[in-house]
Amino acid sequence: MDANLKTQLKTYLEKVATPIEIVASVDDGAKSREMLALLQEIAELTDKISLRESRDDDFRKPSFALNRPGEETGVRFSGIPLGHEFSSLVLALLQVGGHPPKVEPEVIEQIKSIEGEFRFETFISLSCQNCPEVVQTLNLLSVLNPNISHEMIDGALFQDEVEAKQVMAVPSVFLNGEPFGQGRMGITDVLRKIDSGSEAREAEKLNAKESFDVLVVGGGPAGASAAIYAARKGIRTGVVAERFGGQVLDTMDIENFISVQKTEGPKLAAALEEHVRSYEVDIMNGQRAVELVPGKTLQVKLENGAVLSSKTIVLSTGARWREMNVPGEQEYRTKGVAYCPHCDGPLFKGKKVAVIGGGNSGVEAAIDLAGIVEHVDLLEFDTKLRADDVLQRKLRSLPNVTIYTNAQTTEVVGDGNKVTGLVYKNRETGETHQLELAGIFVQIGLVPNTEWLKGAIDLTERGEIKVDERGATSVPGVFAAGDATTVPYKQIVIAMGEGSKAALSAFDYLIRQPVNEKDEEAA
Repeated sequence: MDANLKTQLKTYLEKVATPIEIVASVDDGAKSREMLALLQEIAELTDKISLRESRDDDFRKPSFALNRPGEETGVRFSGIPLGHEFSSLVLALLQVGGHPPKVEPEVIEQIKSIEGEFRFETFISLSCQNCPEVVQTLNLLSVLNPNISHEMIDGALFQDEVEAKQVMAVPSVFLNGEPFGQGRMGITDVLRKIDSGSEAREAEKLNAKESFDVLVVGGGPAGASAAIYAARKGIRTGVVAERFGGQVLDTMDIENFISVQKTEGPKLAAALEEHVRSYEVDIMNGQRAVELVPGKTLQVKLENGAVLSSKTIVLSTGARWREMNVPGEQEYRTKGVAYCPHCDGPLFKGKKVAVIGGGNSGVEAAIDLAGIVEHVDLLEFDTKLRADDVLQRKLRSLPNVTIYTNAQTTEVVGDGNKVTGLVYKNRETGETHQLELAGIFVQIGLVPNTEWLKGAIDLTERGEIKVDERGATSVPGVFAAGDATTVPYKQIVIAMGEGSKAALSAFDYLIRQPVNEKDEEAA
């Protein structure tokens, strides 16, 4: 650790209230020595932390457990939690050391009351920006409930296990040795799966909520901006989101957010949520909207059966990775077909992969992967690449990249368990070819999350929400903002601006409505 990081960590560790014993399971390997060096540096920062080596145990090596004296917490890190996972280590130290977690009291009680034995294992890569949330969620469950344990496993250090368990996407979570889930998961997502009846209790709680003045559907940059601008008007504001942060959570480096030279998607998402929570905004996270019901009072139906009502609605549901829609893609999704090169790239170290898409995202992915894998085949449907010239020059300078233009991917090929290749057609000659591959990274743009709005609101052929210059949709009282709309140039700063515009338009709509007799009486 450098001096600045040590100083920051020492400040955090001052919050540790009870002693922590780090038990390191090591051998004579270089990675064990590297892990021990890190742990010794941490232990030297506070007298609340002690370090003990263990060589004759059955745990993965290198790994370490965070325990209290005489008490195992169930929290273990297999590997060296640096990169994105360093924050998971710091948070685990604080929670094991008695610092209260930032979780609602009712959620804490729910976790403590869960019965049964739950042994979680999460395979991660240190470059994965989605992994820390899963690791931190399961660590928290382990700290709060003695029946739950969790081990973070760096797939790059335990390649044999990755191969044996056919882990081809991270985060990959196993429960008691069996697959549990893949991809980003928060506390709500995990509790739904292990606590029977939690979904029904959740729906009942949501149904009991009073009607909102402004209900924002979606928690990305546009939704966060809309919520802040609405709340600042002093009106009852709610945000319902499947995952707060949206597509930003899947973004690695952000270098065009004005006033911030460089940041990372998860950091920006966390800052957005913190900003929203500083106002009196009712955030309902982990909820999927399934239907919009127009009317004098607008309604949004959720997947769990709950119904939320509001005088106005701001739709900011964003977009997701576009799929190829070819045979084999869904069958081998997370089994070699991937959409996040930063997350899953390290799992394909020394192997052959393909990138589908010749825009900026595709070319950037190919450049990134070329430093990890044996060889990259980049396939572009058009007659030429569409990425910026500077990116194309970099790509063409790499010795382990082959570029195919006029190439239409027609099939993903596998052995029943994992990807073994793909078939593409040369659009000029009509000839078909097969490439032998271990992984396929799809980077062909985004598709709006608006399927649930069909029939309720006007959409374009591409599924984008039609909006006017004020963000108004075809339904009175319903506004929209961000990547799900027809507004050109899908950028974070534009989405935020459109979110604020939609919220101000919603407020303007509200103040121009006829005064209800009941409202007059209440006044």
